[in-house]
Amino acid sequence: MPEMRRYEGRTVLVTGGGSGIGEACCVRLAAEGARVAVLDIDLAKAEAVAAGLGGEAIAIRVDVSDPAAVEAAVAEVVRRLGRLTLAVNNAGIGGARLPPEQTPLEQWERTIAVNLSGVFYCLKAEHPHLLAAGVGAIVNTASVMSVVASPANPAYVAAKHGVLALTRSCALAWGKDRIRVNAVGPGFTPTPLTAPAADDYKANALAHMALEDFPQAEDVAATVAFLGSDEAKAITGALYMVDAGFTIS
Repeated sequence: MPEMRRYEGRTVLVTGGGSGIGEACCVRLAAEGARVAVLDIDLAKAEAVAAGLGGEAIAIRVDVSDPAAVEAAVAEVVRRLGRLTLAVNNAGIGGARLPPEQTPLEQWERTIAVNLSGVFYCLKAEHPHLLAAGVGAIVNTASVMSVVASPANPAYVAAKHGVLALTRSCALAWGKDRIRVNAVGPGFTPTPLTAPAADDYKANALAHMALEDFPQAEDVAATVAFLGSDEAKAITGALYMVDAGFTIS
């Protein structure tokens, strides 16, 4: 890992930080000096990640589909670790790969609640704290499915398209507040979330990657760390693909 300390003394929060891409973001940001708040619906996983980070890292349980819980969790981060300078809205769920007509309403509603409404609730709760800090950044986890479609899992595709729209809307609205809002678009990345995917689906995804290799969670984390840093001070409303060239094939 590069010896950079771009987050020395800064407070960051990561939702869905208990595993996968979220955990990789926590590790990367802590290595660069950040005080990290690991937020996850699974408190045990969040605590395990926070313990591994050492320092001032803390763990907080939150269900991002509950707006009151999100507001309380963000306030707790600021109370315990100081002013917020970066929020990584990463929490998300997958779902069975079914065509629209076979998608259960329960899957649609839960996926939209977590993957889209959850990001909105986080953005809304984070804004006043970043505003109070005078400057700040937000990075949302979008997806390759923010810019392409799929015949299966319409809720996930719709939610991730929505995350990109939210990112751009907030970037325009909050530029005057010196708050930058960007998104990362991971391709198929080996994590606990994607582990259940069928082998033929994984093989098909790999076949469409120009680099002929899966992006790793650490690759996404490195992009998040860049977008949240002062090096990206002129970047807002952008979607940075971390997909090994999937969307250009």
